[in-house]
Amino acid sequence: MPRFDAYPLLLTFGIRRYAFGARAIPERLGKAGLPEGVIAETWEVSDHGDEPAVVLNGAYRGRRLRELVTAFPDELVRPGWSGPHLPLLVKFLDASHRLPVHVHPDDAMARARYAAANGKDEAWHVVWASSGATILAGVRPGVRREELRTAFRAGAYDDVLLRHPIAAGDTVLVPGGVLHGFGPDTLIVEVQQTSDLSESVMPDDVYGRPLAPDAWADGLERALSIATSDARPRPQPGVEVAAGALRRAVGCRGERFVLERWTLSGAATVAPGEGGFVTLTNLGDAVEVEHERGVVTLPRAASCLLPAALGEVRLHPSGRGDLVACFEPGDGT
Repeated sequence: MPRFDAYPLLLTFGIRRYAFGARAIPERLGKAGLPEGVIAETWEVSDHGDEPAVVLNGAYRGRRLRELVTAFPDELVRPGWSGPHLPLLVKFLDASHRLPVHVHPDDAMARARYAAANGKDEAWHVVWASSGATILAGVRPGVRREELRTAFRAGAYDDVLLRHPIAAGDTVLVPGGVLHGFGPDTLIVEVQQTSDLSESVMPDDVYGRPLAPDAWADGLERALSIATSDARPRPQPGVEVAAGALRRAVGCRGERFVLERWTLSGAATVAPGEGGFVTLTNLGDAVEVEHERGVVTLPRAASCLLPAALGEVRLHPSGRGDLVACFEPGDGT
């Protein structure tokens, strides 16, 4: 077997043009390389079959991420790991308009209902939000399924779901099986299990097109059938775990992933992650990622993947250093 060449992987990104988006990703984040028109999501690190990332730099330039995950699971993902795809997917999401109320299956439901490898836990890290921005997440105590059905048919979401204000820097951990939505006027970094399974309770599709009455009814019943979690997520401001040139704040630590916000006041050396791969998403000025055999520049509003075998890196911000790091917790397999 050929030896794995460990270095920070810059990747192509995919685009979604859903109706809830606008132009916040290029205009507020400064992400380059985007076409005109509505941009609702950019899939920054993706090993999903519908949006397979391709490596842009180094020895693996032109290779699909899936090829590398398959050929080098121990070195890229984690020693001893096996699976059908990279476990995590990272995206920017622009909810300039209201996101539909929807739900993702948990692992058990994904296997039983969709014959899929896993469901979709996710976390939202708020990059920007207006002063009145809110989320809907979780069902109010005591509300039963028939009440959900009646409220959703009437568009009375606040009657049955919990609403919370959000602000820049907040993180919300949303397990599979939780009914949720957010926006308008919100921009997030999202980390999630690698899945695009979703069911909506809305009378129109994600492109804003009205559904036929039967299609709406069927979608609503599917959503209610996989809304199995009684979790009631709340925004969290994050907990600082390290200071100095590299300030690290934990936004969330879940069963599937950890999300941290890293603020750099100067160069800093870090052994990122907990034995596995790490994704870095840059919210600030360009950062040089120095490793044993070279340097890779991570531009503003771009992401990269640090393979498990890479080890320690040194980060050199060109100005304001501001990164979101996502990885599996240390006891993951």
